[in-house]
Amino acid sequence: MCGALRGTCGVPAAEMSEGGFTVMSVMRSAAIVKASSGDAGVPRARPAALRLAGPELAGRELAGLEPAGLEPAGLELAGPELAGPEPAELELAGLEFAVIDLETTGWSPDAAAITEIAAVRVRGGRRRGEFASLVNPGVPVPPGIEDLTGITDWMLASAPSVAAVLPGLLTFAEGCVLVAHNAPFDVGFLVAACGACGLAWPGFTVLDTVMLARHVMDPDEVPDCKLGTLAGFFRAGTSPCHRALADARATADVLGWLIRRLAHRGVRTLDQLKGWPSVVA
Repeated sequence: MCGALRGTCGVPAAEMSEGGFTVMSVMRSAAIVKASSGDAGVPRARPAALRLAGPELAGRELAGLEPAGLEPAGLELAGPELAGPEPAELELAGLEFAVIDLETTGWSPDAAAITEIAAVRVRGGRRRGEFASLVNPGVPVPPGIEDLTGITDWMLASAPSVAAVLPGLLTFAEGCVLVAHNAPFDVGFLVAACGACGLAWPGFTVLDTVMLARHVMDPDEVPDCKLGTLAGFFRAGTSPCHRALADARATADVLGWLIRRLAHRGVRTLDQLKGWPSVVA
């Protein structure tokens, strides 16, 4: 099991320090939702309820998240930037992204199932919340996949079904641009799972960091645009290890650096990025 998840799975509630900020994790139906508590040393308020604000998010609660001494300033999603221009017109640095990653039993949603889902919500390079859950695929994990991910049948035996996990993920990502490294893979599995569960796919705008990296990285900088290669080049805070939360965190770090590179090239809005259809769909 990747160290990024060891110490969270199976623990009802825990407070830990990660990357200089405190994280409170709360287990609900084997799903983990996390949120940063703000900078060390800043007194933490106790809001009566933790909700997502903004025109498209008003009144929605983060699934499974309790207001246990969390700093609202690090979680507030309201602000003038969400009440003004359309998302496509906003600068990328001000957009809300939900960076997702999946682990599965195989490579095609027609023949394989999801074993783990994670998402990291970021804006301006700052993490604003995390969602993670193991998923019982209903089929055995092939030995090769078990070796790759470290996820075993025993770990998944008491995990919730994908039908139980998907609504929380969709609520968590609502209003965001969805981001993934090799997005067709992850989105393909999520769309297929929603269809099988009778859930409507929200039709997110999707950004693929693989294709974005191929546009902005110089060939003499990296030999390829694999997540591990890019995370190493940019010295991401988390190393990818074929576990969903670790890989989503690494992808979020890589995304931040790629957006900085875009700004240097004068590409600052989602509308401008749509000129590269392989990057944004």
